[in-house]
Amino acid sequence: MRARPSRAVSLLVTSVVLTGLLIPGATAQPGGPEPGAGPGAGPEAAAPATVDLADIPGEPPVRPAPVATPELFGSDCDTEIDGSQVTAYCHNGYPETDLLRLHVECERWWDLDGDGAAVSLDPAGRVRLTGRCWKEVRTAWVSHQRP
Repeated sequence: MRARPSRAVSLLVTSVVLTGLLIPGATAQPGGPEPGAGPGAGPEAAAPATVDLADIPGEPPVRPAPVATPELFGSDCDTEIDGSQVTAYCHNGYPETDLLRLHVECERWWDLDGDGAAVSLDPAGRVRLTGRCWKEVRTAWVSHQRP
């Protein structure tokens, strides 16, 4: 029967292999030797890093003001066009009253476009807006306004 290596031995071997792979990358310098350095100059010949305490600011830098998030406003509306009839179903999911207005643009040049009267929709409320053309409808949309 063949002996299985223990988990501790496997972890030890894996850590040694990984360390061997990481050390050459840690000691390598990105730009190569400096132009004035001699042929034997390596990481040992580099000057030690020093920090001048006068360069450290006494206070942390001032953070910029956070960007203001836009206020959420406006009901969610679904508009349905069926021939010459337009119906918009709106629901106000925000805590502010929304004034809604249905706009209908007709396809024919002689057919009058319609702008409905403003309807007030309270928070958590639902409303159905309707409009029509004599013939086909080109587009329809709902506009939102604060009271």
